[in-house]
Amino acid sequence: MTTLSFSLLPHRSVIAVSGPDRAEFLQGLISNDTAKVVAGGAMWAALLTPQGRFLNDMFVAGEGADTFLLETERERAPALAKKLKMYTLRSKVTVEDRSATMEVAVVFGAGADRLVPLAGATSFVDPRLAELGVRVLAPVGRTAALLSAHGVGEAPPDAYERRRLELGVPDGSRDLPVEKALLLESGFDELNGVDWKKGCYMGQELTARTKYRGLIKRRLFPVRIEGALPPPGTPIHHGDKEVGEIRSGAGDRALAMLQLEASRGVALTAADARVVAEPAGWMRLPGQDAAQ
Repeated sequence: MTTLSFSLLPHRSVIAVSGPDRAEFLQGLISNDTAKVVAGGAMWAALLTPQGRFLNDMFVAGEGADTFLLETERERAPALAKKLKMYTLRSKVTVEDRSATMEVAVVFGAGADRLVPLAGATSFVDPRLAELGVRVLAPVGRTAALLSAHGVGEAPPDAYERRRLELGVPDGSRDLPVEKALLLESGFDELNGVDWKKGCYMGQELTARTKYRGLIKRRLFPVRIEGALPPPGTPIHHGDKEVGEIRSGAGDRALAMLQLEASRGVALTAADARVVAEPAGWMRLPGQDAAQ
């Protein structure tokens, strides 16, 4: 029997968007459809530049009858809240940075979904992949006791980190360079972060053009590292040719942005380490059957 574990995610925090116009307000800004935010559920989305480049990722979940909770990167939350406030104009919306009052954890292991709903917190199955477990947004200092009361033990942060890296799932600006990354290079399509039927949103034109013209030439891949883990930003080479770079990593696992041809079993190196691309089962790559 698999024991449930949780890890606190101190690099993540929460912004509240409240008011009767909250759904319409976010709908015009982010890459996913706010109609998907239902009781006990959440969606994953991104805010883009007008040119379609990554700015912020976020989970959007409901709290009560008139509030959305946006789980996002802690260090960048104040700037995101400020940007959202700029866009409110005449909308009946309030934006509140709750970084000081709320914290984020993830519960993983077989049966984690039994913690949805969770009294005293907002909880939801990760909408990207169920294998990533259940996200929990709770008052600061209350999460550990709340989860312990349900028989969930605390695990070191790198326990969840390894799971994320093996599955090849990005973690905000650690893996998506701000004002540079494209969503479709980073798995947002397959990981349920883009809605292709909703109305316009900021950056939609480039995102749609990239998909329908098949313009993707590189992708974010999970990789195995043989040797010392190179730091983020280290170039990856195939012989003398630079074919990508290391993004986030831990132990012998990392994410790497690679040219598509470099992911197909060729010898790769980064600094003094050997790099082995291990495409995730959910990825849809040219020449391969779609993995749903």
